[in-house]
Amino acid sequence: MLSITIDNMKDSEINDSVHAIDPAQGLRASQALHGLGERVETRYVALAREQGWSWQQVGNALGLTRQSVHLKHGKDAK
Repeated sequence: MLSITIDNMKDSEINDSVHAIDPAQGLRASQALHGLGERVETRYVALAREQGWSWQQVGNALGLTRQSVHLKHGKDAK
């Protein structure tokens, strides 16, 4: 099985942490996944904008308003 690392945690560690009884382990996994999600979102918002998508289209795809998406990612789209 291919092992990946997300914010210094391997996929098997994240899986174990998600099901752990220790809140610290679960919270660490949550932070690692959140960070990955943020990076993926930023990448694809930038790609959508490069391809001519409007802020409205990006917001619709994310289930957010165009204003909130622009506020979050507008500075990165220059």
